[in-house]
Amino acid sequence: MNKKLLLILIAWLFVSGCKNNINEINGKLINSIKGEYILLDELKSNRLVTVDSIRVSDDGTFYFRRKINMPSFYLLKTDNTNFLTMLLEPGEKLEITAYRDSLNYPVSISGSKGTELLAAFNKRLGQTIGRLASLSDIYAENLDNPDLHLVMDRLDSMAQGYLREMNLYTKEYIDENLTSLVSLVALYQQVAPGEFILNPQNDLKYFVRVDSSMWLLYPDYEPVKSLHEQVAEMVALAREQYGFTDMPFEAEKAPDIALPNPEGDTIRLSSTRGSVVLLDIWAAWCAPCRRENPTLVKAYDLYHNRGFEIYQVSIDKTREAWLKGIQDDKLGRWIHVSDLKYWSSVVVPLYRIESIPANYLLDREGRIIATNLRGEVLLNMLAEIFKNESEK
Repeated sequence: MNKKLLLILIAWLFVSGCKNNINEINGKLINSIKGEYILLDELKSNRLVTVDSIRVSDDGTFYFRRKINMPSFYLLKTDNTNFLTMLLEPGEKLEITAYRDSLNYPVSISGSKGTELLAAFNKRLGQTIGRLASLSDIYAENLDNPDLHLVMDRLDSMAQGYLREMNLYTKEYIDENLTSLVSLVALYQQVAPGEFILNPQNDLKYFVRVDSSMWLLYPDYEPVKSLHEQVAEMVALAREQYGFTDMPFEAEKAPDIALPNPEGDTIRLSSTRGSVVLLDIWAAWCAPCRRENPTLVKAYDLYHNRGFEIYQVSIDKTREAWLKGIQDDKLGRWIHVSDLKYWSSVVVPLYRIESIPANYLLDREGRIIATNLRGEVLLNMLAEIFKNESEK
């Protein structure tokens, strides 16, 4: 699939508008037109295919029933300018109410987590677009103002602020939904034609992050295959043009580490191959690190017997503080290493650590799957990984 076509298709899909694998969509259109049809389209590789259609009842209600075997994108539409993008998972029962001329802003929606997440993002995106549009109105009102240049400077500053806010919101949205295909959609959103929220040069790590997660979870889904090809080109371009020669990108092998454990034995990160590994960089003096440690304990309890390991690197200053942190937080069951060199530790330049806690999730071959997973996001990612492995 052509990478530009992928970008345009996904942006178009979104901006404009014990399971038995049987999905149901129960809907109601407010102010419906008697006799009109509503269509159900499925995203197939590089095109949309209408898979069902139904005449809306006189009271505005409609109903679709379809078997879905894996999470997939669908479009509910009355025409090509009025639609709702849905992410449906097998067995979901979607309930939706919307005005017939604004499906992409439903009045209520429930029963499909992915579709609810898409609708929430679309609402926030619409608010940003509205704020930017209001700046155009202010500009038009000041065309005869002798201080127009000052007005334009102020409007430009406000616009950049709105874009920064949307950029940060999008990154947080991706981080919080890294195991869902909604993160793929978020990569390509625009506030205006050609004005993308995320920029591949400045925000490359988010494209890589989503690609790594989606490629692990949904490698056979055509949009994911297309993203994988595109991100490989992005990374190659970044290495060639911007000199990112030694950055440990996700989906690549993690640089090896060889440091002593508390007993003085050197333990290599590469010795954990064959396990799903969380490489965690922390310190006993780091309060945010200590707050994350209970999540690591929970993750280890849940998944160690299924092949999960933790390789925790401390950048403490003293052996006493390091060992006390391990003991106090009850972390002694997994691998601990440190050179006790604080910010001069060999891992800091090796992984370009700028702050801690920092972590890298590695697959069984030592490739970086995702970075800086926190709290429930880490637990959700591990749940998806081991669920997928058990289904293979």
